[in-house]
Amino acid sequence: MSKYITTPIYYVNGEAHIGHAYTTFIADTTARYERLKGNETFFLTGTDEHGQKIEESAQKNGKPTQEFANEISATFKNLWDEFEISYSKFIRTTDKDHMAGVQKAFLKMFDKGDIYKDFYEGHYCVSCETFFPETQLVDGEFCPDCGRTTSIVKEESYFFKLSEYEDKLLKHYEENPDFIMPRSRANEVKNFVKGGLRDLSVTRTSFTWGVKMPESLHDDKHVMYVWLDALLNYVTALGYGKDDANMDFWPASTHFVGKDILRFHAIYWPAFLMSLDLPLPKTIGAHGWWTRDGEKMSKSKGNVVSPKEVSDAYGVENLRYFMLREVPFGQDGDFSQRAFIDRINSELSNDLGNLLNRIIGMSGKYSAFEIDSVDVAKYHTKELGAMNRVLDSLDGYMSEMQTHRYLEELWRLFSIGNTAITEHEPWVKIKNDKKEEALATVALVANILAKASIMLSPVMPKTTATIADALHFEINNASYNELVIDKKLLKLFTIKKVPPLFPRVEEPLMQEATQAEPTPVKKEEKKSSKKKEKFESEADFGDNLLEIGQFFETALKVGTVLEAEEVPKSKKLLKLKVSLGENDTRQIVAGIREFYSAESLVGTQICVVANLKPAKLMGIMSEGMLLAAKDEDGLCLVRPEKPKKAGTPIG
Repeated sequence: MSKYITTPIYYVNGEAHIGHAYTTFIADTTARYERLKGNETFFLTGTDEHGQKIEESAQKNGKPTQEFANEISATFKNLWDEFEISYSKFIRTTDKDHMAGVQKAFLKMFDKGDIYKDFYEGHYCVSCETFFPETQLVDGEFCPDCGRTTSIVKEESYFFKLSEYEDKLLKHYEENPDFIMPRSRANEVKNFVKGGLRDLSVTRTSFTWGVKMPESLHDDKHVMYVWLDALLNYVTALGYGKDDANMDFWPASTHFVGKDILRFHAIYWPAFLMSLDLPLPKTIGAHGWWTRDGEKMSKSKGNVVSPKEVSDAYGVENLRYFMLREVPFGQDGDFSQRAFIDRINSELSNDLGNLLNRIIGMSGKYSAFEIDSVDVAKYHTKELGAMNRVLDSLDGYMSEMQTHRYLEELWRLFSIGNTAITEHEPWVKIKNDKKEEALATVALVANILAKASIMLSPVMPKTTATIADALHFEINNASYNELVIDKKLLKLFTIKKVPPLFPRVEEPLMQEATQAEPTPVKKEEKKSSKKKEKFESEADFGDNLLEIGQFFETALKVGTVLEAEEVPKSKKLLKLKVSLGENDTRQIVAGIREFYSAESLVGTQICVVANLKPAKLMGIMSEGMLLAAKDEDGLCLVRPEKPKKAGTPIG
């Protein structure tokens, strides 16, 4: 089965923002999910580069229009490539093949009688590239969509007979209830159509930056109106107008769009397709807008969220997870660093990352890292049944675009795994000479992680590839069929040790949007555990016990502070230059500014965790972590009692 997934083509009047990233993430996740299931999938994204607004922006920047469009388009493509978006094609409306396809479509609609020439006089919004009747204006002047001032334009234009398609559109909506998703958005579209459709102006003569008219019409003073040009990208990308090379993928399975452009996709686009005698897309999925900390984003407020800035600070896969988990599809979402950090620490670090660490630790202690599923069904019928019920429910959520429910349900698998460890206590079984039962529990959790990582892979492909590698398998259609569909278990394998997947985040890594104090990170809820009679019981120490060998994998060293300075725009961070011995000088960013001045640290000695993976704090690379103790009286650094040579091991 073939699938065709699209984002809208993004308008090149500015760089990508968090809303663009959300649309692209959900489309990429859907495309990856379809490929995982074995469906041949074509995934399209790109940029919309024509129109008066682009022409004017280029002039303001003192650049030729094509050069300006090239530069902005490249920022989108480069960002999606950096984010490893799995698109099949990145289309630009300035591509020659696209423009040829638009000309072919225009001529076909013209020859059919659906396009005619007349004069138009009306209120035009340059920002929205749209004409509005006076009855729709705010206070008789302002655009109902963006609020900007409109201007009265009178010019010759070609018109598309949109009014001829009212009944056909309404019939299609009624016969195809999933055409507009979520369904709650369908009524606003239906009501707009029922209110009467006016014929649509599809060319302009007041600017030149657009697709030229077909040569056979001999009308060079017109260029095509941006929405006719832009919407046709979905078929020109497949070869329409050239060679139809990929038209087998049409009709589109899903067009993902923001709710602000739903009308164009749910009314204009299907009417164009009906005129061209092409099938209509299966579904148009309209998502909501994003705010920041409850406020609408704007450049003047300085609270616009840059997806690259967030990715640099927290990682692109954490960002993907947060955005797809945080908000129901179709509703508006809010970007909050506090909520983001909470999800990283609780759901990613505690639930998923810690579960993997636990079975690596137990398998190393009990079976030399060897895991065998041979006895799982014998001891864990209940858990296997619960796991399979969750797995069977997931496809429905994805098909309805409810990624938040998909991930919420998927996380139940990690709960099943953690609960199994708590209830069956493998460490007790080992002490009571029930090794077979203990190893069956470890293998159960390994299988839960394997199956969950397969289903999580469309959302977090690189992270789950690391998990799969640790569990000695690859995530692909074959493993999906074997482990998820056919319910088979992992074969005997040796698990690999991996570093923690999700280091905890103790404070915001990006500058706050306002001058308000950063919201404190919610502390992890304490886990209750049954008291055991014996002191050596693992449960007495919580769930994160380390073997002595694991402890000594942490490299603790004495360091000498060579330089120290405050991090601009941060009330907590200091940037230190620390010597850990000959030829080993580190830059370490530490949240100790409230307790130590930069000057007081220079020349002193500290204790450093020296083998942590480097991380960025407020965009500054940190290559280690200081040891400190903190209570109600404040924070103090852990230091050697007497001066020691820089680099001296601690242990």
